Amino acid sequence: MATLLPPPHRIYLLRHAEAAWAEPGQRDFDRPLSQKGFGDAEIVADRAADKGYRPDILISSTALRCRDTAEAVHRAMGETLDVRFVDTLYNASVDTYLEIIDAQDAGSVMLVGHNPTMEQALSALIGKKAMAASVPKGFPTAGLAVIDYAAVTSAWRLVDFVID
Repeated sequence: MATLLPPPHRIYLLRHAEAAWAEPGQRDFDRPLSQKGFGDAEIVADRAADKGYRPDILISSTALRCRDTAEAVHRAMGETLDVRFVDTLYNASVDTYLEIIDAQDAGSVMLVGHNPTMEQALSALIGKKAMAASVPKGFPTAGLAVIDYAAVTSAWRLVDFVID
């Protein structure tokens, strides 16, 4: 498991919603959400907001599908949500994801990013066995992992997984 220590006390890992297929000549980076993806992003964002999940800061990849997903969260959680877009999250390693989280001076951080790195980050935080038990089919598009730091056990644990 990762040695990341608080702050933050809560981490939200949100994989971008389903992307549309690339048009001829279109870069992967510029793929928007599909129609289903737009709907799924709205549903997951609304469910998270209904559960009271609201990060202090949302950090998203600058890829279009991640920006679209982050904007759904922003709409659901309110205009005061601090949203930042970071180029390095696109095609980043799991170490980069964890370093970005670790660099934040906030009680809770949400990352909006890509697979397989999102799945690897969840596994690094909660462990491979817990990951396999919690998300046996892998980290789905528009999936939101809610992870808390348990001071008693000095470990990160998955407390919820929100899907559409």
